[in-house]
Amino acid sequence: MADTQTVETEPEKKQRSVRVVLLALMITMMLAMLDNMIVGTAMPTIVGELGGLEHLSWVVTAYTLATAAATPLWGKLGDMYGRKGVFMTSIVLFLIGSALSGMAQDMGQLIGFRAVQGLGAGGLMVGVMAIIGDLIPPRERGKYQGMMAGVMALAMIGGPLVGGTITDNWGWRWSFYINLPLGVVALGLISVVLHLPAKRAQARIDYLGAALLTVGITSIVLVTTWGGTEYAWTSARIMELIGIGVAALVGFVFWQTKAAEPVVPLHIFRSRNFTLMSIIGFITGFVMFGATLFLPLYQQSVQGASATNSGLLLLPMLGAMLVTSMVAGRVTTNSGRYYVFPVLGSVLMVIGLYLLSTMDTGTSRFTSGVLMAVVGLGMGCLMQITMLVAQNSVEMKDMGVASSSTTLFRTLGSSFGVAVMGALFNHRVQDTMAERGGALGSKVTEQSAQLDAKSLEKLPDAVREAYQYAVSAGTHSAFLLGSIVAVVALVAAVFVKEVPLQGAGPQKSADDAAPAPLVEV
Repeated sequence: MADTQTVETEPEKKQRSVRVVLLALMITMMLAMLDNMIVGTAMPTIVGELGGLEHLSWVVTAYTLATAAATPLWGKLGDMYGRKGVFMTSIVLFLIGSALSGMAQDMGQLIGFRAVQGLGAGGLMVGVMAIIGDLIPPRERGKYQGMMAGVMALAMIGGPLVGGTITDNWGWRWSFYINLPLGVVALGLISVVLHLPAKRAQARIDYLGAALLTVGITSIVLVTTWGGTEYAWTSARIMELIGIGVAALVGFVFWQTKAAEPVVPLHIFRSRNFTLMSIIGFITGFVMFGATLFLPLYQQSVQGASATNSGLLLLPMLGAMLVTSMVAGRVTTNSGRYYVFPVLGSVLMVIGLYLLSTMDTGTSRFTSGVLMAVVGLGMGCLMQITMLVAQNSVEMKDMGVASSSTTLFRTLGSSFGVAVMGALFNHRVQDTMAERGGALGSKVTEQSAQLDAKSLEKLPDAVREAYQYAVSAGTHSAFLLGSIVAVVALVAAVFVKEVPLQGAGPQKSADDAAPAPLVEV
């Protein structure tokens, strides 16, 4: 009997087991974050072997769509049927998709298998955050979620480097196969060490709500992906998608008030802090992914940096984000207070983005690195604090949907950020090239406002200089918009009501209180 073991060994056993589980969660988080970074680097090689250049964008879009659509469903399933089994199922589905993607024989197969992989990926990050919410008391979560933010930053820095190395030495298929040994290790650790209370919901899954939400999210992501690229923003296809998306989401919200076990229970939005964290998470996603898209482009096109080590170009921003996330987590754990971080993070983000908007063709790499670090400091204050406060604002039974909703808002924010900032950037570059580059300048950017290094080398000196000026003008517009949008996050942060985090979990009434689950060997 476990009760007959010496009392002295129990705390050590639990602490050691928590560390093992956290290792497995960090591996899983790495899988979720690394995949797109690695695959992006391998895409030219994949197209060279499989062909299908016209369908290239769908390799990323299929994965993104499936991930976004599945995210809220995984969170709800974890709440209803138990976190461990649902989390392990998502890992298995992700690994199946990875193995199939590595065996793909044509572009159509690869796109389909990437969608399978994305369905599993939707449960990875949600599962990680929800399990931390189950295992760790609120006051301790900041430290561990700060570690997870560090893993995210490392993945964003190392992903392109790892992807390039794997593709050059082992072939592009190993960009997918590399997930298998890591995933098996994570599965093994979780199955042996993680023990959470079993659940069995009496209510049936809300299939109608899930379908409406999937249609709505899919329409939004397609609008932000296709708008201004595949189709004009005012085209019939984009208008149809907007109409379908709005109708589906309105229907979803209405149905959630009627469903017996809603996919996203609307009562969680009655918490002011949860709603504010959702807004801040959306803005953080908007800004972060927009920045990671345009900063390397600016440094390669204007400052002449090499594209080979593109991940290292973001090191000042991501390094600052990593350090600040760790510090914010430690301070939150030690003090139990967090109000200063959303406010400070939003202020730094607004200032940093505005300063980035002032960069021009004469800005040095050192100066741009310092400005990027300011943005990184801001995002580091926000990345995991938003998840922590959101989880602290709901009851334990809603931990999964709180985690998945916060993740979903950040994902949607990133889609909007890339689309809106990208549209503004492209418009500004093409206008500036028409003004400064003449007829040849307009022709150069007719197909795309983003030129690769080989295309730049072929341009006449005058046109190349015009393009460098145009890119700096485009990044100015994109980051100025980002700074304005970030003001919304600052306003939301000011209205956050600080509820001190308790060492043993959020204080509930006697009826709501539930003991924190234990990890056992």
